[in-house]
Amino acid sequence: MKFIKLGLVAAALMTVSGVSLAQQKDIKIVDPRESPYVISPNGVVVMNPFGLCWRTGFWTLERAATTKIEGAPFPNWTVGCVCDRALMKPPVCEPPPPPPPPPAPPPPPPPQPSARAPTSEKVTFAADALFDFDKATLRPEGRAKLDDLVSKLAGVSLEVIIAVGYTDRIGSDAYNLKLSQRRAQAVKDYLVSKGIEPNRVYTEGKGEANPVKQCADPSAKGEVRNQKQLIDCLQPNRRVEVEVVGTRPVRK
Repeated sequence: MKFIKLGLVAAALMTVSGVSLAQQKDIKIVDPRESPYVISPNGVVVMNPFGLCWRTGFWTLERAATTKIEGAPFPNWTVGCVCDRALMKPPVCEPPPPPPPPPAPPPPPPPQPSARAPTSEKVTFAADALFDFDKATLRPEGRAKLDDLVSKLAGVSLEVIIAVGYTDRIGSDAYNLKLSQRRAQAVKDYLVSKGIEPNRVYTEGKGEANPVKQCADPSAKGEVRNQKQLIDCLQPNRRVEVEVVGTRPVRK
C-alpha cells in the first residue's frame, strides 16, 4: 500500500498534459528552476512516446505561459506553447505581427528654377543705317548701333550670334549675293573686335531673297515714278538681321 501511495503522489506531481506538440524534440528551458514540466538530467523537457509533456508540482498556467525555452521560433513562444498549447491565450504562441511597411520615400523635390533663362533675340538693322548705299564698310552710325548691341549682351552667356545680310532686287543676283555676304562679314568683324569670340558668330548672305516690301517698277502705274523713288521704296529690303542666342541670369 505504501508503494501505491507513493505512486499516487508521483502521479499527482507528473500529470500528463492534455495537449502538446508531439513533433517538438529536445525542448530546453532557459531557467529550469521550478520548471512547470519534468526535465531530464541533460536539461530537456521529458515527453512520453506520444510527445506529451509531464507536469510538475510547480505547474501553473501562468508559469507555463511565461517559462522561456531555447531556440523558440518566436520571441514570445514559451514552453506552454509546446506542452499545453490549447490552454495558452493569444498572443503567447502566435508569431509577432509583421513589421509595418517602410514609409514611402518622400517625393522628389520640385526642380529648382534655373539660375539662367534662355534668351533668343533678333535685331534687324536697316542696311543704310550701317553702310552707305551699295557699300559694305561700316559707317560711324553703324558702329554705334553695334556698340549698343554689344552692351546689351553684358551678362548673357552667349551661345551664338547669326548675322544675315540682304539687299534689294536692283542689280544682278550674283552681285547682290556677294554684297549681302560682305555686309554680314563686316558686322562679324566689328563684333569680334569688341570681344565676341569669332567661333560664336556665323554669317550668311541671302542677296535679294525674302523681301519684306514689294515695289513696282517706275514704268508701271503707281507711286514709284523714277529710279530714285524705287530705291527709296526698296529700302526696307536692304537690311542685316542679327540674332543672338544664349542665356541670361534670372532676375528675382
